[in-house]
Amino acid sequence: MTINEIQDGVIEEFSVFDDWMDKYALLIDMGNALPPLDDRYKTSNNLIEGCQSRVWLQADYTDGQVIFQGESDAVIVKGIVSLLIRVLSHHTPQEILDADPYFIERIGLKEHLSPTRSNGLVAMLRQMKMYALAFSTKAPQA
Repeated sequence: MTINEIQDGVIEEFSVFDDWMDKYALLIDMGNALPPLDDRYKTSNNLIEGCQSRVWLQADYTDGQVIFQGESDAVIVKGIVSLLIRVLSHHTPQEILDADPYFIERIGLKEHLSPTRSNGLVAMLRQMKMYALAFSTKAPQA
């Protein structure tokens, strides 16, 4: 699936709910479903700067695709990490760099986050794009 197809699926999942408490519950469920990050990746190098809670993001480059893993010590933030991984993981560096994460706006996430969580979301996205940029130097040029 393309990044946009995945985003459209996320938008559809969240559109089932009108109440933001239900959307938060879905986000928390997504976070709880995220596989735990191996302790060896919970390093200061993988800690996202700019997040109020602790967020670790690990990226690997395998078979031309960036594979993300992550975790947070806050349940809603862990849900956000889960969403970002779901949308951006298993794509080429260029696809990630070209991606417009419009699902964030469409599901109303940005407007329902506290300013510090919103800053954290931006920091996570920026870090994912930085990993993609770094891995793009390893990608074969077309």
